Amino acid sequence: MARYGHELQFGVFITPSSDAPQQVVDLAVLAERVGLDLVTIQDHPYLPTHLDTWTLLSWIAGQTERIHLAPNVLNIPLRQPAVAARAAASLDLLSQGRLELGLGAGAYWTAIAALGVPRLSPGESIDAFREALAVVRAVLDTNAERRVRIDGAYHQLDRAAPGPTPAHEIPILLGAARPKMLRLLGAEADGWIATHRFLPPEGIATGNAIIDAAAREAGRDPREIRRLLNIDGRFSAERGAFLDGPPEQWVDDLLPLALDDGVGTFILMSDDPAAIERFAGEVAPALREAVYRVAPEAQHAPRRRRAAARARRRDGITYDDVPVSLAASAVEPGDVGYAELRSNYLRGGSPGLILRPENRDEVVEALAFARRHPDLPLGIRSGGHGISGRSTNDGGIVIDLGKLNSIEIVDPATRLVRLGPGARWMDVAEALAPYGLAISSGDYGGVGVGGLATAGGIGWLAREHGLTIDHVRAVEMVLADGSVVRADENENTDLFWAVRGAGANFGIVTSFEIEADVVGDIGWAQLLMDASDTADFLQQWGAIIEAAPRDLTSFLIVSPPRNNQPAIAWVLAVVDSSDPAVIVDRIQPLATIAPLYDHQIAITTYAGIMANAAQGYHSGRGEPAARSGLARHITPELAAGVAEMISNRSTYYFQIRSVGGAVSDVPDDATAWAHRDANFHLTAFGTSHQRLGPLWDALRDQMDGIYLSFDTDPRPERIADAFPPATLERLRELKQRYDPTNVFRDNFNIQPARQTVLAESTD
Repeated sequence: MARYGHELQFGVFITPSSDAPQQVVDLAVLAERVGLDLVTIQDHPYLPTHLDTWTLLSWIAGQTERIHLAPNVLNIPLRQPAVAARAAASLDLLSQGRLELGLGAGAYWTAIAALGVPRLSPGESIDAFREALAVVRAVLDTNAERRVRIDGAYHQLDRAAPGPTPAHEIPILLGAARPKMLRLLGAEADGWIATHRFLPPEGIATGNAIIDAAAREAGRDPREIRRLLNIDGRFSAERGAFLDGPPEQWVDDLLPLALDDGVGTFILMSDDPAAIERFAGEVAPALREAVYRVAPEAQHAPRRRRAAARARRRDGITYDDVPVSLAASAVEPGDVGYAELRSNYLRGGSPGLILRPENRDEVVEALAFARRHPDLPLGIRSGGHGISGRSTNDGGIVIDLGKLNSIEIVDPATRLVRLGPGARWMDVAEALAPYGLAISSGDYGGVGVGGLATAGGIGWLAREHGLTIDHVRAVEMVLADGSVVRADENENTDLFWAVRGAGANFGIVTSFEIEADVVGDIGWAQLLMDASDTADFLQQWGAIIEAAPRDLTSFLIVSPPRNNQPAIAWVLAVVDSSDPAVIVDRIQPLATIAPLYDHQIAITTYAGIMANAAQGYHSGRGEPAARSGLARHITPELAAGVAEMISNRSTYYFQIRSVGGAVSDVPDDATAWAHRDANFHLTAFGTSHQRLGPLWDALRDQMDGIYLSFDTDPRPERIADAFPPATLERLRELKQRYDPTNVFRDNFNIQPARQTVLAESTD
């Protein structure tokens, strides 16, 4: 049988001839076209007839789309290892995860020394290489919490920052022949690159034995290490010596190497296009068929993580039981990319496992797996922006819906749009713009659809077009028991009511049907103003908003005084009109509240306003302290309390969003969002709950309700603030029906009417 269980791969080894550079690239392109898996380039920087390997690989990456790339092998004595690691991460990113890093300790020291590198003995070169390998690993480990220090005899790092996060876990493959290098390989590397013509008489078995023993001694599974073999031969009509004959003889010659010696990758050393085509078209498929006939399990080999990655696993999670459909994309604490996925916008996280389903069925599987871990926190994440931070945790499971990011214009005539929960609102706005449509959806384009469209959605067009949830016409969702249902005005109507305002407590929405609004060009104003008399400014702004036509929606941000400078107000406003006269008429009253430092007013598009988020992932740290409140009016008492809170710096960011208008047109009992009479939503961010909490609690009499998506106060009474008694009672009864064991509890939890102890599922 195939000893190490690796899926078979086939590659090519091309000479980087400087005499015919385009021919080298053409061979790589040919290798991809004929279906090979890997193109490799030797690295001899001291040869005047060779192109630079790293430059060549980068050029090939730009000319290809699928095939993986590797140096065979990179001459580390001539490549500063920290820089080589950063270059590897960069090329992996640019090639979208196609790099495999072959490294070598250097063999031709006379030529190496001629380029200015101090000559090392064979033993010294391996010791230096061991240190270099540690440097490469450290720089590629972007999950490291601290900068890296390495104080070696040959290589030193002094508080070095890790490199860019590569697109995937870059396998480190070593070219090795001597026992000392093979032992190092077994302890540290991900693959062995051997060359058949240089193998000892007993073949690859001797090297395998040394590698396997070293791996076990280091606490590793030898199956972590792929065996790659450079081979050369000649295609001919008659059978002859090893790899000298027709393709069927090649299959016969290579079959024992795959089955008995566990070679997982065969790399043809050839610059002959015809040989490459025959190898790919006749040898590779026949050899795969022969191997998989004997060892079918190797055809779908499971992902095997390095021992170092497995050592970072958290207690209580049955990692080896992750469903096959999710295993390849699952992210663990030791994986590349964990640092980018562990946290959300403001809250730092350290989950034990992040599952990344790509469709509804995989969401069902992910939830079933999570149910088998009833004692662990469970976060559901769409965009990861949520202020409350509940979409990450410490040691638990996160189901990340980022790959369910479809945006479909179902019917432009009826303005029906179908959205995946992982889509971002800036992308939704851009997709709708050509149709003259928009969905009012918060103020930041990086927010995911799922979290906002189940909670509320106070956006730039709220007073004119209502909350985001007011436009949801149907949802498809996975319930706590794993069943999939549709909820709309005719089917599962009670669930449809609950999802619009309290959806996080009832399931995972995998698809939204939303009715967009007709929105053309709009007015966009940004006013920077003196807010020295903060209380008076707040009152004036609030009164203007309440009296304004509903085509005006405004947000207000007040920054505390600093360096003997007054508090600053940043007034942001959208006018749902393209008429300059209307826009000026709506903005003018706001501009007269206080001295104006700067302003900008433009006619633009809704998509243009929402295109305000950077690409990439969130990297929050610590625990955010934020409080939220809904108010009918900015009363003198409320304004005075907020002004005091801002002036004593218990808050570093304070915002008010205007609501009212179309939001208030919806009956209080139409959705789980019941505070329809509020004209304003207030949010304060502080350095700690200890400082912010008492001041905010003192203002509660001036407010009526909160928006849970903007509140991080963990006290259970916040649920009563968010939902009036009748609404909360109905939600608890529905929770009892749809989630009696409280699977979806790691949020602002609505407990079932009759609390049931969560029992382990056997799904």
